[in-house]
Amino acid sequence: MDLVSIVVPFLNEESCILKYCDFIDCFSEGKPFEVEVVFVDDGSTDSTSQVISSYEFKNCKSVKLITLSKNFGAHAALRAGIFHASGDYTTYAGADLQEPEDMVSVMYENIKNGKDAVYIEKRSNRVNFVSRLFSSFYSSLIRRYAVKNFGKGGFNNIMFNDKIKQYLNSNIEANSSLILQIVDAGFKNAIVKMDYNARSAGVSKWTFSKKTKLFIDSFVAFSFAPIRFVSIMGISMSLIGFLYGFYIVISRFWVTAPVPGYATLAVLLLFGFGITNISLGIIAEYLWRTFAAASNRPVFVVSEVKDVRISES
Repeated sequence: MDLVSIVVPFLNEESCILKYCDFIDCFSEGKPFEVEVVFVDDGSTDSTSQVISSYEFKNCKSVKLITLSKNFGAHAALRAGIFHASGDYTTYAGADLQEPEDMVSVMYENIKNGKDAVYIEKRSNRVNFVSRLFSSFYSSLIRRYAVKNFGKGGFNNIMFNDKIKQYLNSNIEANSSLILQIVDAGFKNAIVKMDYNARSAGVSKWTFSKKTKLFIDSFVAFSFAPIRFVSIMGISMSLIGFLYGFYIVISRFWVTAPVPGYATLAVLLLFGFGITNISLGIIAEYLWRTFAAASNRPVFVVSEVKDVRISES
């Protein structure tokens, strides 16, 4: 019987982790596959880990609790869970129970049809307008400038086989996107659209700053569009400056009236400095990531790996 590993990264999810443990243990019963749950504590300061350790799991094949040495971020926590997963197929889920109850079963049915990966595209309209607008904008830009076969509605979850797991563990990228890394590699895949639930309890850790970081990471890691933007704007500004300089020279010799243009010159200077600063920022993003890759620091540091006891009753 196949073993499916479900990686569950968490940060201070004390308010909903008990519900998730009840759900996943009940879900594991009577399935055509066995379930391994890999919890990853991403630097929690509450008692989430204690709740997991003391819970009496009965139907899961195995339960692991990975504790990171500090808060490395959801991306790194997910990488750590995948690294320690031992299943034939691997997926991930949040402890807030937003994923559909039958998501793992649906992905398993699809991946058994000869696919390397199965992506889940969110179909629910329960998210607020701002989140839906950000997701749509992000997905359209990714498809156009980075990864052409990225889903129109974005991919929220994925199940993949051992071949992809080995690929990910051999190429642990910092400041990147797990799903984009898999999609960009071109593995055989299927896409399933599903409705998602509202968060069961607690507060979402998916803040605006984290969305902004994902947006920047996605383009810097998988596209040359930002650096191409710098080149195009540099050429454009040079051309504008040349034309404006030519106009001033012609005006000096052929126009008797004083040449007006202080406001125009000021606007051009401000615009030019703005573009320069944006360009320097983009170049700095690439340089910083180059430095991070050259320093070869670990994406995550595991403090403890513990097997949670499975009740035999």
